[in-house]
Order: sequence, then structure tokens, then C-alpha cells
Amino acid sequence: MEVSSPQTLIFPLKIDSIPSGPSILKPPNRLSFRHNVSLTVSLSVGTPPQNVTMVLDTGSELSWLNCMTKPAPTSLYFDPLRSSSYSPIPCSSPVCRTQTRDFTNPVSCDSKSLCHATLSYADASSVEGNLAADTFRMDGGSALPGLVFGCMDSGSSSNPEEDSKTTGLIGMNRGSLSFVTQLGFPKFSYCISGRDSSGVLLFGEASFSWLRPLNYTPLVQISSPLPYFDRVAYTVQLEGIRVSDKVLALPKSVYVPDHTGAGQTMVDSGTQFTFLLGPVYSALRDEFVRQTKGVLRVLDDPNFVFQGAMGLCYRVEMTRPILPPLPTVTLMFQGAEMGVSSERLLYRVPGMVVGNDSVYCFTFGNSDLLGIEAYVIGHHHQQNVWMEFDLAKLRVGLADARCDLASQRLGVRT
Repeated sequence: MEVSSPQTLIFPLKIDSIPSGPSILKPPNRLSFRHNVSLTVSLSVGTPPQNVTMVLDTGSELSWLNCMTKPAPTSLYFDPLRSSSYSPIPCSSPVCRTQTRDFTNPVSCDSKSLCHATLSYADASSVEGNLAADTFRMDGGSALPGLVFGCMDSGSSSNPEEDSKTTGLIGMNRGSLSFVTQLGFPKFSYCISGRDSSGVLLFGEASFSWLRPLNYTPLVQISSPLPYFDRVAYTVQLEGIRVSDKVLALPKSVYVPDHTGAGQTMVDSGTQFTFLLGPVYSALRDEFVRQTKGVLRVLDDPNFVFQGAMGLCYRVEMTRPILPPLPTVTLMFQGAEMGVSSERLLYRVPGMVVGNDSVYCFTFGNSDLLGIEAYVIGHHHQQNVWMEFDLAKLRVGLADARCDLASQRLGVRT
């Protein structure tokens, strides 16, 4: 960690080829699949410090650590018994009574009168345990005492072998118990390199001469709770999608949440790819196929759907060193745009070969096939974009950036 001013914390992000588990919780407006690449942060927790690796997730509130009392031999975990600064939170605490109001499942009281939380995921896995407070340190830097997190000591996983590769998750949404809210920073930023599996995470003001001016899009606010609207997510207003210079011929109303709150657009670092509601996905797929006809060869296998929701895939000769020129797909937000181009549009399916061809899939998927009612902007499409989350001014800022150079300029060791 580097402290560049009293108001700023900077430390490295890693892009790891591990699933973080389904980061998004169970209601129908949340994501439900396991992705293969996660953004991870290395910290230490407790006294004396224990090293942990945590998935960075702007789609979750409660940070949590694996505190299994009988962990698998290879798993990473935090042992609260070895920490003199560990403090479980009782049910009577205001933290338990009032600050958990945005949790998907209500907290309960266990037999020792401690505050107990359960996080259920849509692939039927879950974690549960007690809320607690302890001291967090980032990359050997200054201590951050008394941060509240979940010390999860039981649960069921659909993929325990992969889940053992991280110690937990850092919740970064706008809820009162999220990591960034507890630290008290008005904003944070990250920049993910598409080149070398590195990135940078910055808490506080990012005023650097080499950073382009950011374009801002306001967060969507609702006054009264709706059943399918996540009020503490980073929800922005998608207004249209352009392929090359052609805007999809869809009414703007398809991008607006309905009367139940379904159909919000969330910026989520805990999800790898981007997912669109069915009618929008279909229109984008058809236009992309039309504009790449004669350039790319569609995989003609109606039974193959990558990761359960990505049905447009292509055959690319293994001898081909780079992908052919592709039309840019631009997500049009109120006040800002996010362009997705070249290799970020297609993802090679690991280990899959058809004849002498590799298989590449279009990196936009169909939310309907995942059983969610939302648009989700994943971290794959945030590569080489400086992403700023401004909690004070309720907006998200973005600008194209060379994130590998940003890490170097900020002196971050990955």
C-alpha cells in the first residue's frame, strides 16, 4: 500500500483465473453463475496479522472471510482464535440491529446471543457465520481497526475445490457495512489492465495529470423500496447500444427498470462478463453477426452455450495469431459511454477445439438464461477504463486508460 496523501490509499489488484463463487445474491435481479476470473486484493487481518486474499465485489455489501474451524488442508482461511483483536458482534449491538437492513436475508441471533448472517446464492450454495470486527491492514500498511465483516464458519458450496483458492470477499457497494462505507472514503477507483493480469485500487481522490478527464453518469435512485431493485448497488441508466456506428433500433423504455424494480443496470466488479435482458441481447447478437458476416465463422452448435448464457460463439483458426478487425460495441449511458472493442469482444473457451479451430464466444450474455432480471456490466468490459465510484456525489466516472501504465506510475507492485 502506498499512502500518497492522508486522504488516499493505493494498493494493487490482481486478476486471478479462479471463480469467486456466485458473487451476486439470490433475488431474481442478481446474478447466479460461477465465473472463471476474479479481481482479488491481498490484505492481512487480525493481531498478529494473517494474510488473506479477497475478491473485490462492487455488487455485495458484507465483506466476509472463510473462518472454517476444520478447513480443507489446501484452503485459505482466517483463524479468529489466533487474533487478539477479534471481537464478535452481539445481537444487542446497533450494528446488528440497524446496519444490516439491506442484507438479503435478515440476520438472526445464535445460541450465544451473537449476530448471525446467512448469504444464499442462486446456484444453491451459501455461507453463514457471525458478524465480527477486527483490524485490517492493506499490503503491510497502516492498521484499520474495528472493521465489521462476516466470519463464515459453515456453508455449502457447489464447487468447494475452487472456492478454497480465496479467503473471502470484499463488499464494496453503497450499503452501511460495505468496506468502502466503513472506511469513510467518499470515493474509490480501480483500473484493470487487459494485458498483464494487474490492476490498481485507489481509495480517495484520483487527481493525476496523466489521467484523462472522466465522463460521469449519475446513479439511479429510487425513493421507496421495490422488490427487485437493489438500492445499494451502483445502478446507472443504460440508454442504448451502438455497434460500430449503428444504434440498436430499440425503444429507450427497454433499458428502464419496471414498476417492480426489475431491469436495473448494475456496474459489478464481481461478475466477469456483461449480461443484457433477452430482447436487448437478441438485438445486439443479431447486429453483431450481421456486421461480422464473412469475417468470423459462427460455431454451428445449438447445444453449446458458454457459461449458461452466452450463445454466440465462433470458430477461429488456431494458426491465426490475432483476431480480425471487429466492430466496436458501445454501451451508451446518460452522460458517458463505454466502448468494447477488439479482444474484449470475444473470449477464447479454454481447452475447447473443434477440428483445427479454437472456440471464441461473444462476451455479452443473456440475463434471461441466468434467471436474473437486470443488466450487469462485468469487469471484463471495464478493462483499460479508469472506473471511479463517487459515493458522495452519487455518480460513476469513466475514462479510457492504460491501466498497466497507471499501476507503474503509482508505484504499485503486483
